[in-house]
Amino acid sequence: MKKEAKLSKSLLLNVILFGFIGQVAWAVENNFFNLYLFNVVGGDSNDISNMVAASSVVAVFATLIMGSLSDKINKRKVFLCTGYIIWGFTVMSFAFINRENVASILNTTPVAATATTVSLVIIMDCVMTFMGSTSNDAAFNAWVTDITVPSNRAKVESLLAILPVLALVVVTVAFGALSTKFGYPACFIGLGLIVTICGVIGIFSVKDSLSGVKSNNSFWECLTYGFRPSVIKENKGLYISLACTCIFSVACQIFFPYLFIYVDHYIDMNTLKLTVPVIILAVVVIAVSLTVLVASIILSDKKGKIPFLVPSAVFFVAGLVLVYFADKNIIWFALSALIAMVGYGLLMILINAAVRDFTPEDKAGQLQGVRMIFNVMIPMLIGPRIAAKITELFSTQHYIDGYGEATLIPAPHIYLGAAVVGALIIIPLIFLIKEFKKEQANAK
Repeated sequence: MKKEAKLSKSLLLNVILFGFIGQVAWAVENNFFNLYLFNVVGGDSNDISNMVAASSVVAVFATLIMGSLSDKINKRKVFLCTGYIIWGFTVMSFAFINRENVASILNTTPVAATATTVSLVIIMDCVMTFMGSTSNDAAFNAWVTDITVPSNRAKVESLLAILPVLALVVVTVAFGALSTKFGYPACFIGLGLIVTICGVIGIFSVKDSLSGVKSNNSFWECLTYGFRPSVIKENKGLYISLACTCIFSVACQIFFPYLFIYVDHYIDMNTLKLTVPVIILAVVVIAVSLTVLVASIILSDKKGKIPFLVPSAVFFVAGLVLVYFADKNIIWFALSALIAMVGYGLLMILINAAVRDFTPEDKAGQLQGVRMIFNVMIPMLIGPRIAAKITELFSTQHYIDGYGEATLIPAPHIYLGAAVVGALIIIPLIFLIKEFKKEQANAK
């Protein structure tokens, strides 16, 4: 397939379809799985931290193996479509994982089966993550790199960066409302079917670009490619971009896994008599609109990404600080979260576009695993642990679940912690700006 500066409608439709459905699945896992574990299964902040950490390691392992294998054979479609199909079935399996079913198998009481159910949820989350990372993180992301060129990559990246936010809107409204009305099992089955159907559609609509070069190296050489000192030295801009991604993602992982729990159990919802989905929906919709507007200005600006990197980071960090000071006030929380979300969206667009810009096109699959280490594993190992520790130190409120068990509610200090970590991004950003300027000078 010859790569064009202008993407065809069919390619764009596949980018949107697989990108959006994948992000919907990840949004449910990153938000409602945590809420399900906290509210229904009986897990606490440490259990959520363990689940996030375990799944992050699996995600990196899957992406490294499958991304390198897709480079080795120079094919993405088989991993993309088959992965989505199986991914959907793993999501559906959660409909049958609850205390009552586990207690029935173990011939004990639901309360006594709590620890086993928590462990089972974590294990199945890892299985689901393996399929999701194989199909979405490894195959889909490498495929997007395959079909794009530098002149259209930022535009595609802006689209991909907006999809997670749109997915959060859909998940917040649809999954939140449907889980309340029909229960979690029905929602897990419905979501799983959608993901599987997406994979089936891809069998007929996706085409391998074959723009890479089929590797003659051994699988081990492909697997370890991104860790070689010579590769890091040759691709300095890529690894600086990944450092930015790592710090940004650590900050996000301090509060994102606990966002729904925080709003549901800590914020004073009586101020406006609104529900959690409505509050988050309002913030996200406005943030998406502003992000799209500003992103379009950035992409049309002849100066490129450079002037907008630091301001986006400032917005993100400032918003998090304001969220901390908002405390229980829902109005100030929503306004502060809006600032943070706009900064989050813009910074994510710019950094992810930089990662793609500096990624060697014929090594896209092999480097997806390296990207996952910086973007997923390190942040998910560190971020939730920081949040759990902050909750232990500063939380003064408890949530009593349906079985009468008390669990600490995350404290607003998690946002202050995220802001402190997020502010560190300024260090690699300075070097990234230098790399961009160097690229511009070489292009003249």
